[in-house]
Amino acid sequence: MDFTYLQPVEQEVLEEIASFKTQKLGNNVNFHTEKAFPEINPSVKIAILTVSEDRNAINNKGTGTNFNTVRKELYNLHKGNWSTDIIDLGTIKKGNSIKDTNFALSETMYNLLKLNIIPIVLGGSQALTYAMYRAFDKLEQMINLVAIDNKFDLEEMDAPLNSRNYLSKIIMNEPNNLFNYSNIGYQTFFNAQDEIDLLDKLYFDSYRLGAVNKDLTIAEPVLRDADIVSTDLSAIRITEAPANNNSSPNGFYGEEICTILRYAGLSDKVKTLGIFEYNHLLDNRKQTAQLIAQMIWYFIEGVNYRTNEYPFQSKKNYLKYIVPIDEDVINFYKSNLSDRWWMEITNNITKKETLIPCSYQDYLEANNQNIPERWWKTLRKL
Repeated sequence: MDFTYLQPVEQEVLEEIASFKTQKLGNNVNFHTEKAFPEINPSVKIAILTVSEDRNAINNKGTGTNFNTVRKELYNLHKGNWSTDIIDLGTIKKGNSIKDTNFALSETMYNLLKLNIIPIVLGGSQALTYAMYRAFDKLEQMINLVAIDNKFDLEEMDAPLNSRNYLSKIIMNEPNNLFNYSNIGYQTFFNAQDEIDLLDKLYFDSYRLGAVNKDLTIAEPVLRDADIVSTDLSAIRITEAPANNNSSPNGFYGEEICTILRYAGLSDKVKTLGIFEYNHLLDNRKQTAQLIAQMIWYFIEGVNYRTNEYPFQSKKNYLKYIVPIDEDVINFYKSNLSDRWWMEITNNITKKETLIPCSYQDYLEANNQNIPERWWKTLRKL
């Protein structure tokens, strides 16, 4: 495996972590140091790495230049009741060009994904999401991307890759492995109407901030079907996370974003998490570093409590509910283990049946003779 692009965790951080009590998370992580690279064995489930790339971050100069405070805050938290082994691989420094940095990140992620290790990537520009997406090219699989963001990042499609147009590059550039994109927490006044219309035409999903604030469980089935989760700190209100020059008065509260990332960790399908646009130059009293640390903590806790449900278990472990709608029938399945819901859909080309995550509300909607929007959009894409 090629991990040559990674620089070790800085000595200053390692020395402070060494002073932490035994029960702290930092004493249960294997670090990339100047003397040694952490052993990668089958018990390792999570790899943390940071990427110092800010050249294509729009209006957030200084992002990605220092992650020491985040590491100190994260590793000073108490370890949960976890069996998950964690390694910290250090930092991918800026390459000679942005393409060099993206290549280094994609290659590093690809090697981790092949080992069934979940990379947690802390940046830097959210444009790094494009490099994370490209890491799946060699794996030859369709990808579901979920962005927690107040914008869709579809601006200036013809401009070079940046944090405001990375999604347009994912949609337009070959090879196109994107099956579905979902946005959680967008704010309408930050997005042009033609962008909202475009997502609808592509049968992608978007959930307004107000709707998710009202019921956080909306996010759970969306994240249950994700491969990549990309989090822009702009989705969090500025009073909660000030270390981002693009933050605004509205957004998620700290406890809300932590709950959402716990949902992401619980998802048996999520293969990587990115948290982007942290700017230490704006981090008053280390508040944002503390919140990022807690977000990562909740994601790790979610991973530790994964239940390996569908498609890892037989449908026999689920209660089946048959709902006739006019001339159609939708089969719903409820897990005996977690009480989570799925609905069945048939691929019109292959005629194969598969289950897609849904909510109890989708089941109620079907009982009221309304085809759930999630079912309808998936069928159109298939």
